[in-house]
Amino acid sequence: MSTALQTAPQTSVNIASHLPAMAATQPHKRAVVVPSGRDKQGNVTWAHLTFRQLDQSSDRIAHGLESVGIRRGVRTVLMVKPSLEFFALVFALYKVGAIIVMIDPGIGSKALKTCLKEVQPEAFVGVPAAHVARLIFRSSLRSVKINVTVGPRLFWGGHRLRDLKEAAPETPYLMADTEPDEVAAVLFTSGSTGIPKGAVYTHGMFDAQVRFLKQMYAFGPDEIDLPTFPLFALFDPALGMTAVIPDMDARKPGSADPKKIIEAIEDHGCTTMFGSPALLRNLGRYGAEHDIHLRSLKRVLSAGAPVPHQVLRDMEGMMRGGQVFTPYGATESLPVANIGSHEVLSDTHEGTARGLGICVGKAVDGITVRVIGVTDEAIATWSDDLLVEPGAIGEITVKGPQVTREYFGRPVQTALAKIDDGGQVVHRMGDVGWFDEQGRLWMCGRKSHRLQTARGPMFTVPVERVFDQHEGVLRTALVGHGEAGSELPVLLVEKEAGASLSDAALISELQALASRSERTQSVADIRVYPGSFPVDIRHNAKINREQLRLWVARQPT
Repeated sequence: MSTALQTAPQTSVNIASHLPAMAATQPHKRAVVVPSGRDKQGNVTWAHLTFRQLDQSSDRIAHGLESVGIRRGVRTVLMVKPSLEFFALVFALYKVGAIIVMIDPGIGSKALKTCLKEVQPEAFVGVPAAHVARLIFRSSLRSVKINVTVGPRLFWGGHRLRDLKEAAPETPYLMADTEPDEVAAVLFTSGSTGIPKGAVYTHGMFDAQVRFLKQMYAFGPDEIDLPTFPLFALFDPALGMTAVIPDMDARKPGSADPKKIIEAIEDHGCTTMFGSPALLRNLGRYGAEHDIHLRSLKRVLSAGAPVPHQVLRDMEGMMRGGQVFTPYGATESLPVANIGSHEVLSDTHEGTARGLGICVGKAVDGITVRVIGVTDEAIATWSDDLLVEPGAIGEITVKGPQVTREYFGRPVQTALAKIDDGGQVVHRMGDVGWFDEQGRLWMCGRKSHRLQTARGPMFTVPVERVFDQHEGVLRTALVGHGEAGSELPVLLVEKEAGASLSDAALISELQALASRSERTQSVADIRVYPGSFPVDIRHNAKINREQLRLWVARQPT
């Protein structure tokens, strides 16, 4: 149980209202900084908008969008790369009260077509490449009546953002007086455990997330953030922080050049950053190898998948007393819990090595987190009878103002993930875990990834983290082989680059390690996977276990 987040009753709220408030209090502070090229010496050059400029730019765009019919309640697909235009467009769309639809283009053409078709957008705003894709997927986008191109417009017609902005008045835009429960966006999940689902966000939910983040990390007035994930970057203007967009492909964080990330931090004195575990792995390793210290950096946030302990050590080594925070949550509910690397490395890492799972910390104040029995069936109504005994592993649930109520156009998936609790929505995280005696939550993997063996359920993360501590292992994945109820555990191993041990020697040492823990004694089948594990497209960190399970099934017995 956590204490309530103190908020005044709200009759209306628009998440964009944070921007003019910041423009009034800190008009000359840089709001967004983006790379604009490189000079003759090879140094990156930067372009920026101050808070006042971003507010004024989004006002003019809002006028232009409204003039062509993009207004309150219009579902609008937004496919624009992180840029000055991206930030101005997002706030303009919120100001007019439109519903922003965001989908990762890297999810694959089949999944993208499915998502676009079910959301039935009425407007499409994108860069030229996105409009080419729109024409390819035109059968899924018959509902689109308004098209706006960001950049050169070729043969597809519609409006150009530049023209709309130039024709718009320079007067402040009267922001839509949206209600807290009014839909602000449909944000699609990464699809790491199936077809992506559209989480429906309201203005009140976004506003709650801003307040939670302020409460958790005490961001100061002079903060400068390096957000390497576009959705997290959007919180920065609302929090009054400068957002510095690094020179990288946001679609491939695991391939980001550490030198360019360091360059951005040093050029602007970034005090905080967000990075996926895959990005931080490469950055931390590069920093350790080259003895690099980022003295301005006070905190690093990472989410999307568990962060290996060595990555935490490497990143701490680059900061002067700072630490890595790993807020636990999901697209449907973020944040849920929080823990810092100081506590992990001084305390909970030992439990992880013994097979207890990964400690994700205590629930954020204002949020109720409970653990219920594991079932794949829908649960219509909350009852305390659902709760497991203290210390037992079950499915993690969360209730709070940041919890989404539904998936867009997916009543079956909504029923499987949501529980009515006296008119409030409880979200089933789809993760399993347990609470320790100190009230800390330990995560033990995805419910759908559990093995159903003859001895009972077997959860992935507690097992994998026992083996992950071996210096020759980059990461492991536990998958089942056979039918549910009699599955046999198979541990797949991705070797550390440059590992000196042969595959046979590594397997022998891991089998010896398995015998020391009750959690892992039944893991006899250990195999080295050829190459890198398949991972999600959003964070490049979540292992696609379904593909690995199919790989195991194809191997000769």
